[in-house]
Amino acid sequence: MKFLVTSLLLYLTLLLEADALRISGRRIPWEERLQRRGAMSATLTNDGDLKYFTNITLNDEVFPVLIDTGSSDLYVAGDVAGAGSTGKNATVTYAIGAASGPILTAKLEIEQFTVMNQSFILDQSGNNPKGQGLIGLGPNSGSETHSVLNNPNGDTPLDRIFRQNTSTPNYLTIYLGRSDDPTNSFPGDLTIGQPVQGLENVTSMPKLPVVNVDDGLAQHWQALLDVDGIIGPDGQPVQVTSQVKNGGTNRLNAIFDSGFSLPQVPQAVADAFYGRVPGAQLTNFTGLGEVYTLPCDVELNVTFKFGNISYPINPLDTSLSELDKTNASGNPVCVGAFQPIQPGAQSSTYDMILGMAFLRNAYMLIDYGDFVDGSSSKTAPPYIQLLPLTTDLAEVHSDFVKARLMGVDNTGNFKLLPESVLPPNNDDSSNNNDNESFAEKVHPYLPYIIAGSAVLGAALLIAVAFCIAKSRRKRYRRLHDPAPAGLEYGQYGYHNQEAPPFMQYQPSRRY
Repeated sequence: MKFLVTSLLLYLTLLLEADALRISGRRIPWEERLQRRGAMSATLTNDGDLKYFTNITLNDEVFPVLIDTGSSDLYVAGDVAGAGSTGKNATVTYAIGAASGPILTAKLEIEQFTVMNQSFILDQSGNNPKGQGLIGLGPNSGSETHSVLNNPNGDTPLDRIFRQNTSTPNYLTIYLGRSDDPTNSFPGDLTIGQPVQGLENVTSMPKLPVVNVDDGLAQHWQALLDVDGIIGPDGQPVQVTSQVKNGGTNRLNAIFDSGFSLPQVPQAVADAFYGRVPGAQLTNFTGLGEVYTLPCDVELNVTFKFGNISYPINPLDTSLSELDKTNASGNPVCVGAFQPIQPGAQSSTYDMILGMAFLRNAYMLIDYGDFVDGSSSKTAPPYIQLLPLTTDLAEVHSDFVKARLMGVDNTGNFKLLPESVLPPNNDDSSNNNDNESFAEKVHPYLPYIIAGSAVLGAALLIAVAFCIAKSRRKRYRRLHDPAPAGLEYGQYGYHNQEAPPFMQYQPSRRY
C-alpha cells in the first residue's frame, strides 16, 4: 500500500507540474508601437567583476540596471515621471530581498532601440538602491510581469524588441570584461542583433541547442557539455556524472547566467579544481556558503568543452582576489570561483550554473528562436554559441604573473598534491542500480497497484482538477549571486555593512 500511495502522489505531482509551465503564442496587435533604429551595442559597466551594469532610460530618465540572463523581469527603484498605470502589482523574490510594487509602463530606450509602453515593476520594497534596477534577459515565460498582465503588454523588453523586425536575428550577445586584466581592461559589451566588432566569429561557433525543460520546472539558457567536458588542473578529465535525466548521464547540463558571480558546480568538480592545491581549504563564509580558499599566487588552468570546442578559463577567474578574504591566521587568501553547488541551488534539471567567472572566458550569443512570444511554427528552436576568449595561453600566464605575483614568475615551483588527498567522490552514479533494485521490489505489487489505481481513478481525477483550478502555476526559478557580502563601497552604492542583492543563492519562493 505504501507503493500505491507513493505512485498516486507522484502522478498527482506530475500532472500539476505539467500545467505549471505555460508557453503560448499570441497574435500581436499592430497598434503596439515599436520603433527600430538599427542593431544595438551598449558598453557595460564592470563593478569589480561581481556586477555588470548597462544603462536604460524610462521616459528619458537614466537607470543603470544589472544584466541578468537568470531572470526575466525589468524593475527599477525610484521615480519614473509620467509612467502609466496598469492597475496591477507584482513581486519578484530573489535570493536576498525582493522587488515589489506596481506594474507601470513607460517609454523604454536601450541604446538604439525604443519600446513604447514597456511594462516594468517600480520597486517600492526598500531592498534596492534608488535610481538602479535589473533587466532580466531570460525567456519570456519566466516573467512575473508577463504572468500578472497575461497579455503581450507584459512581455519582456527583449521579447518586444525582437518582434518589431522579423528580418533581424533574434539574438543577444554578452561580452564580460575583467577588471584586473593587465592586457585588456574593457568592461564589457551587450549587443542585440549584431556581434561585438572583432568577435564576429561567434556566429561560426557550434550551435548548442537550448535544453528544453518539460517537467514543469523553470526554463533557462542551458546546454550540454561534451563527454569528459571538464579538464582539471592536472590536465585530466574530471570524472563526474550528470544527475539530470535528459542528455545521458555522461554529459553535464549547464546553465549560463550572467547574474551569477561565482559558478556553482558539482562537489567533485570543485574538489578536482582546488582540493589538491597546497594550503587550500573548504571554508564557510557568511554570504558565500562553503567555498574553497587557496593562496592567491597559485595559477590553476582548467577547461570546459562544448560542441568539441575547448574553453580555457583564465587563472585570474579560477580564483578571485577581489573578495578580500583572510584565513584563520589573518593572511589574505583567494576564493575559488567555482563553488561546490549549494543545496539550495541544486535541481533535477541542471548540474551546474556557469556564471560570470566562466562567461569572462566565453563570448556568448543567445538566439531566442521560438521562445519569443508569438513565434510561428517555422521559427527555429533557440540555441547558444560560445566563442573562446582565453586563447593566447602565453599572454594569460604573463598577465597572471603581473597581476598576482608582482612580475616575479615562481609558478614553476608549484605542484599539485597527490590525488589521494581528495575526498571520496560521492557522485550518485549508482542511481541506475538503485532504480533497478526498486523496480524489482515493486514488481510483485504491480497487480495490486493497478487494481487500486483503477478503483481510485475517479477520485484522483477529481482531486487533480480541483488542485489545478486552485493552484498557481509553478514559477520561474531565478538564479542569482552577482555580489557576495563584504564588498567595499563602490560606485553603485553598496558597502561592507549592506549586502548587495542576491548575496548568495537561495531558491526563490516562485516555483
